[in-house]
Amino acid sequence: MSKEEKKKRSTVSWVLEFAGQKKPNYILSVIFAFGKVVCGILPYVYMADIVKRLLDLHETGRKPSMSDFTKDMLMMGLFWVLCRVLHSISTTLSHAATFEVLANIRRRLTVKLSRIPLGSVLEQSSGTYKNIICERVDSIETTLAHIVPEVVSNAFVPIALIVYMMTINVKLTLISLVCVPVGIFFFSLMMIGSKESYENTLVKTKRLNDTAVEYINGIEVIKAFGKSKTSYDKFVIAAKEGADCFIDWMRRCNLWQNIALLLMPYFLLGLLPFGARAYMNGTVTGSDLLMLIILSLGLVSPFMTIASYWDGIAKMGTIIGEATEILEREELIRPDTLKEKPKGTDILLKDVHFGYKDTEILHGISLEIKQGTVNALVGPSGSGKSTVAKLIASFWDVGSGSITLGGVDIKNIPLTEYNKYIAYVSQDNYLFDETVMDNIRMGDPGASDEDVINAAKACGCHEFIMGLEKGYDTVVGGAGGHLSGGERQRISIARAMLKNAPIVILDEATAYTDPENEALVQSSVARLVQGKTLLVIAHRLSTIASADRITVINDGKAEASGTQEELLESCELYRQMWNAHISVKEDV
Repeated sequence: MSKEEKKKRSTVSWVLEFAGQKKPNYILSVIFAFGKVVCGILPYVYMADIVKRLLDLHETGRKPSMSDFTKDMLMMGLFWVLCRVLHSISTTLSHAATFEVLANIRRRLTVKLSRIPLGSVLEQSSGTYKNIICERVDSIETTLAHIVPEVVSNAFVPIALIVYMMTINVKLTLISLVCVPVGIFFFSLMMIGSKESYENTLVKTKRLNDTAVEYINGIEVIKAFGKSKTSYDKFVIAAKEGADCFIDWMRRCNLWQNIALLLMPYFLLGLLPFGARAYMNGTVTGSDLLMLIILSLGLVSPFMTIASYWDGIAKMGTIIGEATEILEREELIRPDTLKEKPKGTDILLKDVHFGYKDTEILHGISLEIKQGTVNALVGPSGSGKSTVAKLIASFWDVGSGSITLGGVDIKNIPLTEYNKYIAYVSQDNYLFDETVMDNIRMGDPGASDEDVINAAKACGCHEFIMGLEKGYDTVVGGAGGHLSGGERQRISIARAMLKNAPIVILDEATAYTDPENEALVQSSVARLVQGKTLLVIAHRLSTIASADRITVINDGKAEASGTQEELLESCELYRQMWNAHISVKEDV
């Protein structure tokens, strides 16, 4: 299905796509809601019939008795009770289906985020994704639970009632419906610019969320540098902008909405004066006029129900658009099955170009990483070192050129299979709000406690772990907030080592280790990666001086490659970087 066709899909079809096994619930809820509306209208029909017969009896001069109307009154009561019962069943079914839809939307969004390139994910903040997946999706629950059964049923039943009224008097029926197009006209005025205004409120809400997340996550730095007032003022401004935008949107909508809601239910507005005139002219009987008046009152509830969801449907359309934008992003192109197994773990980058949106970052990089060797990427900040590492880890697809593993293009290797080859530790490590033991074990879910402890010892973090309140059973907090940067880093390294992948990528993984622990971590890494392929991105050149191959990345190009000694002789940039590094160490 093309994007154009997807955009044309109705809200109902979009909802049913996520209903899964609960789709029959929506169908049944519509049936029960249809019955509810019918049962809600039938008492008006019986009431009109009672009034008509009363008038007929009056004209014949016969005195009415209760027996003439007992059956009708009992049926009226029965249908009122049935109306409430069917409404309860309908909403129960639709809510069960709706919660399934919301769960499936969230499930699909989170799965999608794991399949699209990391660069696409990073285009928006974590606060934005959290807002869409949690708050925005949750906000459509009420509308979603009622839109399918209520709107569908209330749209069709009034048609039958209008047809019945036309059998009594076509002209007066049409006159009674004049208020409907008038109400729709004012609703249309309300909707002019409403979508853009609501989208603007969402933008302001996202900005508020981002500011709040930034304020909370950076509270330590904010207080340390005395920026509490500045950061708080930034948050207050974002909150005020959001409130002002929402108030402006509501102010613009409320006038037309209130006029529409005022006029739309008044079917008697035209019926009473024109009906009275027709009665006096003898073109309609008194009993027929009273029937039309009573039946027109039965139209109020269905039309008001539809009108009450008008604004909600517009909001839901915007939120669906946000979710659809994520769900329609291009994924990393990978096959489902492995057709050719890599022969070894040699990695070859050939004329690789890559960029973010319209800006190219890497310009034709060619690089060879031999199996079982220690390799390092060095260069100035922003030169593209981490980008190369992330491309090798398959966080993105190359723009052009190729990356092969064991002679096989990584685009031809399923992601689940390729991930088994790579253990990746970045400079921005992340720990889950679980125990230390569980965080390390994520590297190998089948590892025993002893294996986890051995990995921790080898990476030099066993001692500090045992010093925690509950040792390996200590919960590290969200994003590892209860630990220092260096402690989080060492646990991340232990997790990567436990994975026992043949290729290990350390993206400035020792950036937060202090001098005392750096030597310990380096020796631990050396022991744990024996026989494996290691790629290190480092800013401390002393840590990679013994690497088998060092590649200098500068301005998105591989400027030079060789051993430490070779680069000191042949590469001016590396020589400058090394001298600067040595001078800093001497100053310290």
